[in-house]
Amino acid sequence: MALTGRTAFLAALGSIPVGIWDPGWTSLLAVNGPLAVACACDYVLAAPVRRLGLSRSGDTSARLGESADVTLTVTNPSGRLLRARLRDAWPPSSWQSGTEVEASRHRLTVPAGERRRVITRLRPTRRGDRQADRVTIRSYGPMGLYARQGSHRVPWTVRVLPPFTSRKHLPSKLARLRELDGRTSVLTRGEGTEFDSLREYVPGDDTRSIDWRATARHTTVAVRTWRPERDRHIVVVLDTGRTSAGRVGDAPRLDASMDAALLLAALASRAGDRVDLLAYDRRVRALVQGRAAADVLPSLVNAMASLEPELIETDARGLTATTLRTAPRRSLIVLLTSLDAAPIEEGLLPVLPQLTQRHTVLLASVADPHIAKMAAARGNTEAVYEAAAAAQAQTERHRTAEHLRRHGVTVVDAIPDDLAPALADAYLALKAAGRL
Repeated sequence: MALTGRTAFLAALGSIPVGIWDPGWTSLLAVNGPLAVACACDYVLAAPVRRLGLSRSGDTSARLGESADVTLTVTNPSGRLLRARLRDAWPPSSWQSGTEVEASRHRLTVPAGERRRVITRLRPTRRGDRQADRVTIRSYGPMGLYARQGSHRVPWTVRVLPPFTSRKHLPSKLARLRELDGRTSVLTRGEGTEFDSLREYVPGDDTRSIDWRATARHTTVAVRTWRPERDRHIVVVLDTGRTSAGRVGDAPRLDASMDAALLLAALASRAGDRVDLLAYDRRVRALVQGRAAADVLPSLVNAMASLEPELIETDARGLTATTLRTAPRRSLIVLLTSLDAAPIEEGLLPVLPQLTQRHTVLLASVADPHIAKMAAARGNTEAVYEAAAAAQAQTERHRTAEHLRRHGVTVVDAIPDDLAPALADAYLALKAAGRL
């Protein structure tokens, strides 16, 4: 039950003259008694809220930054007209700042025995699952003096997916891939290549590429050409340990790593390669294996939606062992982790030979653009000290990257906006070189 502002206003309005001209309980009751009777009648005539039927429909997923519409259907089984205000409660991260009140509160009128729909538009600000809380309904009487109030639980979950902002680079990378498939035909067979076609011999071609059987069947000398092999296995490994929680700009490093992984997966699946995903810190947080090309990207996006950085040190030995189990035969291992010296030198480098002796390893790391700005700063003493600290940090990253390259690892180190296209370029370069 709830009193309305109209009731309080009428009670105050009736009490003021009594207080001025004839103060006393008798006069007060004489003025406000009829108001109390009117409130009781209003309460009786208000539609009951406990018997209302509520159900949901609408969107079950949305990309971060986009909106999701959830429809709430209210059924009035009583014989009275429902005049109500409704609050559809969701977690605070389901709305942009300052929009919750307008988006979650609705007015509706439902005649007896009918139903009405209201739409709640969510605009989440974080990834993950957003679950609906209580629906609170306040039913008013015809005079608007008194109201019945009750809450209902109407379960519904909206999964907020990664935004995949790097998909704008996909058309250009696919164009390079088509060029690679169409023009990158070599005369020397090597690792990571497969037979492409026969063509006529021209002076300067390697005589070892001549196909003598085909030449015997034709009047011209034929040579074999090769192209980068398809159906290669790629394992994308996301480090979800404490280093992935560091914020670069407005988002943690993990978000930039996931965006780069999605672009790589989209490109590799179009290239005919198989893509798996492993997210690990001290245990497996997500694992996607054996998906068809058309299902790879939706599966990865869905698996990444609920991933969050864990404030624990990544177990490099466990990560390596799990990766080797995930990739039993030669594969491209794409490790998205930090280039900080301590985690690499103490954790990854001792176990790296287990990966490099069987697989091709590509390590991608998110660089902080603020460090580059600090390194270029001059003008006062504070700026010079900041530049020196930034230069030292950059030197340590470069030294760590060189240690990895000496172990045969391809290293990509780029700021968040450039990481995804740089990783895609590195994949295409490895493919063109026949190193997959």
